[in-house]
Amino acid sequence: MQTFTLIFLTFLFASTIVQIWLSLRQKQAVQTHRAAVPDAFVGKVTLAEHQKAADYTLAKGQFGRIQIMLGVIVLLAWTLGGGLEWLDQVWRSAGWGVLLTGTAVILSMTFISSLIDLPSSLYSTFVLEERFGFNKTTLKTFVVDMLKGTALGLVIGVPLILFVLWLMESAGSAWWIYAWVGLTGFSLLMTWAYPKFIAPLFNKFQPLEEGEVASRINALLERTGFNSKGVFVMDGSRRSAHGNAYFTGFGKNKRIVFFDTLLKHLTPSQIEAVLAHELGHFKRKHIVKGMILSVLMTLIGFGVLAWLMQQSWFYTSLGISQPSTYMALILFMVVSPVFTFFITPLMAMFSRKHEFEADEFAAQQSSATELIAALVGLYKENASTLTPDPLHSAFYDSHPPAAIRIAHLQKQI
Repeated sequence: MQTFTLIFLTFLFASTIVQIWLSLRQKQAVQTHRAAVPDAFVGKVTLAEHQKAADYTLAKGQFGRIQIMLGVIVLLAWTLGGGLEWLDQVWRSAGWGVLLTGTAVILSMTFISSLIDLPSSLYSTFVLEERFGFNKTTLKTFVVDMLKGTALGLVIGVPLILFVLWLMESAGSAWWIYAWVGLTGFSLLMTWAYPKFIAPLFNKFQPLEEGEVASRINALLERTGFNSKGVFVMDGSRRSAHGNAYFTGFGKNKRIVFFDTLLKHLTPSQIEAVLAHELGHFKRKHIVKGMILSVLMTLIGFGVLAWLMQQSWFYTSLGISQPSTYMALILFMVVSPVFTFFITPLMAMFSRKHEFEADEFAAQQSSATELIAALVGLYKENASTLTPDPLHSAFYDSHPPAAIRIAHLQKQI
C-alpha cells in the first residue's frame, strides 16, 4: 500500500469518526433537554413545539449518520474499490479522444452517483419531511424537478467540462490560472443569470403585492439606500412548509425573495426585521467577502490540482492505472472533501460572525424586538432545535445557536 493511500485512509477514518462523534453528541444534547422548554423560550415556545423540533433533529441526525457511512462506502468503491478504473477503461475502449473520453467518464460517474443518491433523496422528502409535516412535494413535482435539473446540468455542465479539460490538455503549465479566471467569470455570470433565467424554471415568482408589508419594505430599502430589481414572493409552499428569505443576483440584477410560507407566519413588522437582517449582509459586505473567499479557495484548489496531476502516485494510490487530465480532475473532486473537512469549523465561525453583524444592522435599522419575535417564529415553523450541542454547533452551524443569538439581540434593545 502506497504512502498516499495510507494518508487518504487516515484522513477518511478521522473525518468519519469526528462526524459520527459530533452527531452522537448532538443526539445526546437534544435528548437530554427534550423534556423541558429552555428558560429563554418559556412562554414563546410550547412544550409540544419544542419536542417536535427535538424529534425532527434526532430523526435527521439518525438519517445523517447512515448517509455518512454510505458516503464512505461509495467513495471507497469509486477509488480503491476500482469503480473509477473500470469506468475509465470502459470509455477508453471506445477509442475517442481525451476530451470526449474525459467528458463521458465525468458524466457517467455523475449519473451513477445520482442514482446511488436517489433513494436517500426520496426518503428524505417523502418519509422524513413528510413525517413532520414539512413535505409539500408531489412525486410528479419531484420527477419534473429532477429532469429539469438534469437537462440544465447538461446544458451548462458539458461546455464547462470541455472547456476545463481543453485547458488542462493544451494551455501548458499555466492552465490552472486560465481555468481559474474562466471559472470565476462563469460563476459571476451564473450569479447574475440565476434569478432571471434559472430560478423561474423551478419556482414561480410574483411581485410583492401592495400593502403594509410592501410599504414597510420600501421604506426600509429607501432609508438604507438599497436598490434592487424588485421584491418577489416565491411559491416555496409548493415543495416545503419551511420558510426563508434571501437575496439573489448582483449588480443591477439583485432581487429580494420571500418564501410565501414565511409571509404567512410573520407579521409585517417581523418581515421588515428579517429583511433588515438580510440587508445587513449586503451592507456589511458579507456577500462580497464570501465571493472573494470562494474565488481564493478555487485558485488554491486549481493550484494543488495542477501539481497533483503531475504525480503518478496520486493516481496509483487511488486505484487508477493510467494517468490522465480528466482522471486527475475527478479524483481531486471526490477526495478533496476528505482533506478539507477539518476547515469546516473555520468556515462556520466566519459565517456566524457575519450573522451577528447582520443582526446588529437589523437592530439599528428596524427593531431587535421584532427580529427576536421573527426568529422565534421561524424556529417554531422550521422545527429548529433550541438546544444544540455546543461542539456540534461550533463545528457545523452557519448561524449562532438560538439562545446565544437572541441573547445577543437583547443587548441591542
